[in-house]
Amino acid sequence: MSNSLPAFWAVIPAAGVGARMAADRPKQYLQLGGRTILEHSLGCFLDHPDLKGLVVSLACDDPYWPTLACSVDPRIQRADGGSERSGSVLNALLHLNALGASDDDWVLVHDAARPNLSRDDLDKLLSELVDDPVGGLLAVPARDTLKRVDKHGRVVETVDRSLIWQAYTPQMFRLGALHRALADSLVADAVITDEASAMEWSGQAPRLIEGRSDNIKVTRPEDLEWLRLRWANRR
Repeated sequence: MSNSLPAFWAVIPAAGVGARMAADRPKQYLQLGGRTILEHSLGCFLDHPDLKGLVVSLACDDPYWPTLACSVDPRIQRADGGSERSGSVLNALLHLNALGASDDDWVLVHDAARPNLSRDDLDKLLSELVDDPVGGLLAVPARDTLKRVDKHGRVVETVDRSLIWQAYTPQMFRLGALHRALADSLVADAVITDEASAMEWSGQAPRLIEGRSDNIKVTRPEDLEWLRLRWANRR
C-alpha cells in the first residue's frame, strides 16, 4: 500500500433497476466497451493498491451478477440490497463490520452506474480527505444558468450558480459515522438521497472535492451513447 494515501473499503450499491433507461435489464448490466457498466465501475477500485476490500449490494434475485467474471473475485463480497439506496449502503456497512472493519476505517461509496471514474480523481479524493474530520465527496460546480420554477413550470427566479455544485461519487466517510447517520435517518424517516445528505442530516458538513465532469452517472439512454462514442477508441 502507498504511504501517501489511506487504505479504504469500497461499497457499490447495485440493487436498482434503472427504469429510466427502458432497457431489458438493470442499467448496470448494459454493455460498454466490451464489459458491463458495473464491471467498469468496480474496476477503478479493484485496480487500486490501497483497497482493503469491496462490498457490492445486489437484489436477492439478481440473475446477472453470477455471470460476471468478477463475481468470484475474492476481494468482492456480496450483500443484500435494500429497497432504497440508503438501505443497500447500510447493509454493506454491516457486512464490512462482520469482515472486521473498524469504525475509523474510510469507506468510499460509489454509484454502480458511474463507470468513468478516473484514477486521478480517486487519488485526489483520498489524499485531500485523509485527515478530514468529516469526509466528503467528488463534486462539480454548476456551469449552466439555473432556474427555480413553480409547480406550473414557470420561472420564479434565477439561482446563483456559484453556490451550486453537482454531487458525484465516490463519497468518502468513516464507517462508524456513516453507519450511525444512515441508521438514524432511516429511523427518523428522513429524505436521504446520498451518503453526504445522511451526514448533513446528522449535523456534519462534508467537504466538496472538485472532480472531472465526465465522471457521469448513466441515467438515460443518451448518457450511455455519449460514453460509447467517447470510448470508441479504447477497444
